[in-house]
Amino acid sequence: MVEEDGSRYFVKIYSKQGIAVEIVSRSPKIVIPQRQWRALLNVNKGEKLYFGVFVKENNGRWKRFTPISNTIADDSIDKFIVYRKIYPLYSKWNEMGIYQRDLESYEESVVLHNKSFDYACVNCHSFLNNKTEKMLMHVRSRNGPSMLLIEDGKASNVNSQTQFGSAPMGHTAWHPSGRMIVFTIYRVRQFFHTVRSEVRDVVDLDSSMGYYVFESEELKSNAGISRQDYLETFPTWSADGRYLYFCSAPILWSDRNKVPPERYEESKYDLVRVSYDIESDTWGQLETVLSAKDTGLSIIQPRISPDGKFLLFCMCEYSGFPAFQKNSDLYLMDLGTGQYERLGCNSEESESWHSWSSNSRWIAFSSKRGGGLFSKVYFSYVDKDGKVYKPFVLSQKDAAFYDSFVKLYQLPELVSSAIPVMGEGLAHVVRLPREGLGQIAVTSATAPAGSSGPCQRGVD
Repeated sequence: MVEEDGSRYFVKIYSKQGIAVEIVSRSPKIVIPQRQWRALLNVNKGEKLYFGVFVKENNGRWKRFTPISNTIADDSIDKFIVYRKIYPLYSKWNEMGIYQRDLESYEESVVLHNKSFDYACVNCHSFLNNKTEKMLMHVRSRNGPSMLLIEDGKASNVNSQTQFGSAPMGHTAWHPSGRMIVFTIYRVRQFFHTVRSEVRDVVDLDSSMGYYVFESEELKSNAGISRQDYLETFPTWSADGRYLYFCSAPILWSDRNKVPPERYEESKYDLVRVSYDIESDTWGQLETVLSAKDTGLSIIQPRISPDGKFLLFCMCEYSGFPAFQKNSDLYLMDLGTGQYERLGCNSEESESWHSWSSNSRWIAFSSKRGGGLFSKVYFSYVDKDGKVYKPFVLSQKDAAFYDSFVKLYQLPELVSSAIPVMGEGLAHVVRLPREGLGQIAVTSATAPAGSSGPCQRGVD
């Protein structure tokens, strides 16, 4: 978009080699030809990319602006991104969908929209190693919670209601082997402020974690990841599968039904980890990686790069829901040294819901920059030393698209291939009778006697 008054516009996009892209338009909305754009970028990896902008003024004279300069990355991004779109108004929460966008075009496809199954909640899509051959989505319908599993091109609807109740699963983390998942079971409630600029807030009243082993079809818990007096959430695996990282905070309130609970603004999460041996199904001792006491902030949503070098996370004033906190920023930790820093791609608004590309060179995240209400998907390049470069928004064919779009983009996940089952094909599976977990007892692999299961706290 050329934000200058004029009667004619000319934009020249050029680099060191190749044929420049030249666009003449009567509209300030400049549509870049996709084929010419890709050809120019492919022959200039690592080089500067320039945008020369010219505007014909009403007096007939042309004005030339200083060229805009960017750098073309050496590394490609995954071909697709999957996200949820939902209205920001609490009264419209029940209309939502999961979508897949082709990043080499403007094509967007519906993965699953909740209008296909009574406008129930669909959330927390997760993929094994940035691939779609194995993936999960969680659904909460009038029939109770279920887990949609897509494996080798086939979808199944797995009953995720355990013997302890109908607590919804979410925030799922695949073990890199694909043999098991860890998930959060939580009680999340929304409430409202009267004096803050962001009137909405969310609190996790009670949460813990469990894990499911696919081969044995066992749903389990462990004392280290399901402590009675702590909130445990946002699991993520190290690249080698030897450590589970997650967020943990002590429960400060005695009444786990009161909304908001007392002292909720004091709740801050530590970043912790626990070792795991998948062959023997044994867990090690809990370790603190980064303490909220040391940072003064709540540490949430950790995600480890596929190459195992970096850990990307959020920090905000309190709680585990950065999307509702203006001061939420992205940080990057070098797992080799333990050093971390606030990233330059942050804005004055909330940053959250981030993910890595399969080659560890790109991050995608949701940001409320540009107004503070609507979150959009942004991308930043990350070099091998962990330097993060200037972010840019998910492109749309209409340059004014975001000026009138009134939904939020959430949970952007980069994947290398298209999801094999989508739309009505997947909705049909949701409506089928459920299989699986509901008949499986929650057990503990190595926890001492009397340790709590993931759903034993009256979670509804």
